[in-house]
Order: sequence, then structure tokens, then C-alpha cells
Amino acid sequence: MSSSGFKFTLLVPLIVACLMASSARNFHNDFDITWGDGRGKIVNNGEVLTLSLDKASGSGFQSKNEYLFGKIDMQLKLVPGNSAGTVTAYYLSSKGSTWDEIDFEFLGNLSGDPYILHTNVFSQGKGNREQQFYLWFDPTADFHTYSILWNPQRIIFSVDGTPIREFKNMESFGVPFPKNQPMRIYSSLWNADDWATRGGLVKTDWTQAPFTASYRNFNADACVWSNGASSCKSNASPSSALTNSAWFSQEMDSAKQQRLKWVQKNYMIYNYCNDAKRFPQGLPPECNMS
Repeated sequence: MSSSGFKFTLLVPLIVACLMASSARNFHNDFDITWGDGRGKIVNNGEVLTLSLDKASGSGFQSKNEYLFGKIDMQLKLVPGNSAGTVTAYYLSSKGSTWDEIDFEFLGNLSGDPYILHTNVFSQGKGNREQQFYLWFDPTADFHTYSILWNPQRIIFSVDGTPIREFKNMESFGVPFPKNQPMRIYSSLWNADDWATRGGLVKTDWTQAPFTASYRNFNADACVWSNGASSCKSNASPSSALTNSAWFSQEMDSAKQQRLKWVQKNYMIYNYCNDAKRFPQGLPPECNMS
């Protein structure tokens, strides 16, 4: 090989590495820390965001952009050790009295006891669609990816690529579905020891403070809503910007459906659709359709 060829083979990986680095998401560009008086921090040149909670205050952040449909990924490492009483919330939400919302909430617990992953879907201000899960790993030992796929047909909650919940569009049966209100991404770490752990029986141990949750590798393959218009639509062809966006019409294949059943059989600990006592007038209509 000539010296020029040798130099070229060395240069190509370097160029690729530089391109990958330049395309990495930066929390400074995508999010604003909105409360916490310095307890929320963006560190490592924008690659990591941390939220902290002490007895005086928690902290939180929100996305600069609003989204109307998309696939949202975030890696989280939750509060380690005795996290009883703490809640780490990570969700999409619109504003107003008839808001839409898609929730992940992580309910802390005593050391050695599992976190509870709490999910909910609000449409037009109505929620009460809770499903809760244990996880099949320690979410405090390392980062794991928590994803929301939101398209006009369905919402899929996933953990490390494994679906844990699907909420389908069943408007034809009178069930409102989030599809008209753009939503921001929010996250917060806060004290909820009046209800979070064993119904409020276990209180936050402030001698363990500050409590810290960490975030990295945010990605949004999504339609950004700005000035009353979606980035996914053009006047010439409303669907032209979506031809390469598989998520916009994505559904679960048979393998994903089997993984979903595995999670719900082995790790689901609460499902509102099985709580007949809570709904004496009858279960919500979507419970009879799934």
C-alpha cells in the first residue's frame, strides 16, 4: 500500500468519528432546566443531565421543542440505594384543562426492594389508566433506555427496546386518543413520600440526600410543532416528510407482541383494566377491546 493510501485509511475512521461526534445530541440544545435552584445540571459538555433532590427542593427540566407524534428515547440511571419516597417522572404533556399526557414515573423504594415503574395515559384531561411494573434489572446500576412511540394509531412504552405497554387508538369506540395537542418532554425528581412508597407508609430518609438521577443519549425522531405547524407536513404533500419515518405507522410484529406478553405476565403488578372494584359502573371501554 502506498503512503497516500495508508494515510487515507487512517483518515476515513477519523472523519467518521468526527461526524458522529458532531451529530451527538446536546442537552443544552434540546432542554431547559426549569426549576430546582441549581439542583439540575447539564455536565460533560452537554452529554449528561442530572437532577437532584434534597429536603429543600427537587428539580426538573423540559424540552425546548413541542412534538406532535414521534419516537422519543432517553437513557436514565435512577436514584440508587434507599430511594423510598422519591419519584422520578419522565413524560410528555400538553397544557390546559383538557391536556394530553404520556407518563413514565419511577417510584423509589427501600434498598434491595424493586423500583415500581408506573405508566399512565391522559387524553383530554382524563387519566386513570395506570399500569405498573417491576423491572427485570436494577435500574440504578447503569443507564437503560426508556422509549415512547407515539403515532396516530398507538402509543407503545418500551424499556431497552422491549415493549411493556400498548395503548391503541380506539376513538371509534368513544375513547379519546392524544392526537391533536403538541406535547413537550418533561422530567422531574421530587419528594412524594405521602404516597409513592407503600402508599406513603415509608417516608423519605433525608440523611441519604441528595438523591440524584442521571440522563443521557436523548433522541427524538419526531414531528416538531412550531408556530402552529408540524415539521412533518408541507403544503405540497402532507405525508412527504414521513415517507422515511417508519415510526409514524409502526406497529408491533409477532416477536414484539410475544415480548409484551412476557413482560405483562411476569412483571406487571397493577392493571387498571383488572380493577373492577375501582370501576363499579363497569371497566373503561378500552379494557374490553384489548
